[in-house]
Amino acid sequence: MDTFTATTDAIGGSVALSALVATLPLITFFVMLLGAKARAHVSGAVALAVAIVVAVIGFGMPWDLTLLSATQGAVFGLFPIVWIVVLALWFYQVTVLSGRFEDMRAIFDTIGGGDLRIQTILIAFCFGGLLEALAGFGAPVAITATMILALGLKPLKTATVVLIANTAPVAFGAIGIPITTAGVLTNLDPADIGAVVGHQAPFLALLVPFFLLVIIDGFRGLREAWPAALAIGGTFALAQWWSATHFSYELTDVVAALAGMAAAVVLLRFWKPRGADAVRERMGVEKPAATENLTPVRVWMAVLPYILVVAVFGIAKLWKAGVDIPAALGDTDVAIPWPGLDGLLLNPEGEPLTNTVYNFQWLSSPGTLLLIAGLIVAVVYAVFDAQGRFRLSLGNAVMEIGRTFWKMRFAALTIMTVLSLAYVMNFSGQTIAMGTWVAGLGAAFAFFSPVLGWMGTAVTGSDTSANALFANLQKTAALEAGLDPHLMTAANTSGGVVGKMISPQSLAIAATAVSMEGKESAIFKSVIWWSVGLLLLLCTLVFLQSNVLAWMLPGA
Repeated sequence: MDTFTATTDAIGGSVALSALVATLPLITFFVMLLGAKARAHVSGAVALAVAIVVAVIGFGMPWDLTLLSATQGAVFGLFPIVWIVVLALWFYQVTVLSGRFEDMRAIFDTIGGGDLRIQTILIAFCFGGLLEALAGFGAPVAITATMILALGLKPLKTATVVLIANTAPVAFGAIGIPITTAGVLTNLDPADIGAVVGHQAPFLALLVPFFLLVIIDGFRGLREAWPAALAIGGTFALAQWWSATHFSYELTDVVAALAGMAAAVVLLRFWKPRGADAVRERMGVEKPAATENLTPVRVWMAVLPYILVVAVFGIAKLWKAGVDIPAALGDTDVAIPWPGLDGLLLNPEGEPLTNTVYNFQWLSSPGTLLLIAGLIVAVVYAVFDAQGRFRLSLGNAVMEIGRTFWKMRFAALTIMTVLSLAYVMNFSGQTIAMGTWVAGLGAAFAFFSPVLGWMGTAVTGSDTSANALFANLQKTAALEAGLDPHLMTAANTSGGVVGKMISPQSLAIAATAVSMEGKESAIFKSVIWWSVGLLLLLCTLVFLQSNVLAWMLPGA
């Protein structure tokens, strides 16, 4: 059978012309989404068709290898990505079905010491971070918006708060799936990419609570409640850095959110904010009645799922006493050379590409670990519900997996088509051509690198999709420009987090949650400058990390 080697100047012997033609699938995708207002999975399918035509006609890739590339991308999109996303959402659904989610809401309602501003930060930032870790795909914005609206905040202010709060956690959302995707597509270790993101996202996490105080109550709120913003944001940021660098990038948001909440609990034992009642009077908000019957047992049962998921992942990733659990789980992975493709795609040296081997992680996948943790939670809830208020059967919990798959069917189709698109563009040389051309910016590319992730997430509404589209381009451009490929790939992920707040998907979800349907433009105007400002900050940070601040990166 014919072999194929991707080249950067396949069209007319020109890198620039090849790169220009290679942008056609991406342009098609964005035009379908924004211009034709097509559904995301339809836009992905049309863009995939264009990518196949460009690969075969423009880059000379045999049609059979092109189609097989698309199938490998689709299967990778289905497992592990869709598997992880669905099981993350299912894990959250188990807490809802058990009724314990309401207790978790009550915990956040009461921790803030009666201060509306601190309660809002805890719900939007910490609880939103937990939801981003386990649900993602708009769920944190929708859920936290309804909770904050119930506290008495105005709709536009509520929408602004939840969209800005849903920034730093996005990079590690849905058990780190944006980073996992980037690692697979670039053939870089996702743990290394996650560690670099863990040296970028915490800067945003540190600042966001202060921004939320200004939005909620102006600079007066900042003066009166800054210690809480510092404690919550600082602890969240430190936990993000530690988990991404030394523990597990998949669990970074869970660890950070729990740490931020714990910091608030400790701080409020020794310090009380000034102006708590005054801020309610200024906003015309009544003080809520005290939550009844929130006993220590109910508190423990509400936080149990998050403690268990940390424990399960901790054992799977770190336990080496007696039995090396990570190695044992890794041994269960099944390497599958992709039929009809493996060995036929060659690098410029004539050697077969290694990423045509599909790694089936049926047991070690984060999705499977979430399934194990969720089943344990379901059993505990079914057996030890001492108060008998809720009856979550193990059977109902298992049935919810099927219901969750059905709810996520269109999201799953989107993920599969976008990953097929990415694989075709990567294997045919389209991405390499664009990356080689962009590398002409040289060292300046480091400054503009986060803009690609920002733009990709702003358009698609997904950091995972942005990485699928641009991660390999970032790696190629980095290698051509003499930059660290881990840093540039991480910059794409981090850039995406500040683009999430202005994506049409996020704006629509926020508008619906606060009953502002049809007024997405007002919400957009409220968040756009925050998004641009954070993007410029991130661009500056990445540029400095590529040279004078290179010492701060892991492994430096």
